[in-house]
Amino acid sequence: MPKSQPIILIGLLAIVVLAWSYLFYQHWLMTTLPMTEMWMPPSVSADWHWKDFALVYIMWAVMMAAMMLPSAIPMFLVYAKVCQQRYRTIQPHTLLFASAYLLVWFGFSIVLTGLQWQMHGLHFLTPMMDNQNETMAAVIFLLAGIYQFIPFKSRLLQNCRSPMGFLLTEWCDGVKGAFQMGLKHGGMCLGCCWAQMMIMFAVGVMNLLGMVLITLLVLIEKTVPISNQYFSKAVGVVFIGWGFWLLQIG
Repeated sequence: MPKSQPIILIGLLAIVVLAWSYLFYQHWLMTTLPMTEMWMPPSVSADWHWKDFALVYIMWAVMMAAMMLPSAIPMFLVYAKVCQQRYRTIQPHTLLFASAYLLVWFGFSIVLTGLQWQMHGLHFLTPMMDNQNETMAAVIFLLAGIYQFIPFKSRLLQNCRSPMGFLLTEWCDGVKGAFQMGLKHGGMCLGCCWAQMMIMFAVGVMNLLGMVLITLLVLIEKTVPISNQYFSKAVGVVFIGWGFWLLQIG
């Protein structure tokens, strides 16, 4: 491993640890503080203020970094290695590549914040951000399950599974090219995993077990061999089965 790669790896792992620490801390606050001392998203859409939007957005942005960075580390390491060979340095190209990747997920966090705002207004979520509408949860699981079988998802997943293949086909020179490639890889990753992230609305936005399981799901899905489609299809079957089960008990 080139000397540059341990530096990148340590930096990325530090971000992941900090992100998960923040999530665990927020979960601890929600489970230990009295209701009267706890901040909770308003149950009426019109009662939301800028502070509520900001806190919910930060929560989602940190969650996306915690859940998605682990599966993106192989891509960043391969990119750093290529930059070392091509430019004799990993800076600033690798930093821009990783920042652009995260920027895509931070942008998606705006969408998730808007969805949560509406779900509270529709009383699909409790003030503690737990799901209280089994039909909505079922629809999310069915959507996520069906998406596992969509060819578009499979094509994007193949790019995520082959870092060198992505770099060979999408390479752009210079710092501008690094940023553009980061955005493109982030977009492919988002297109591959957005439905899985939506499951957090079904299991409870601050459900730590749900976060861990989805993170592991994404990580495994991106690291199995390119030709292996069985894992993704099996996950799709589980999601669809879970969705139908929720419809029956709802």
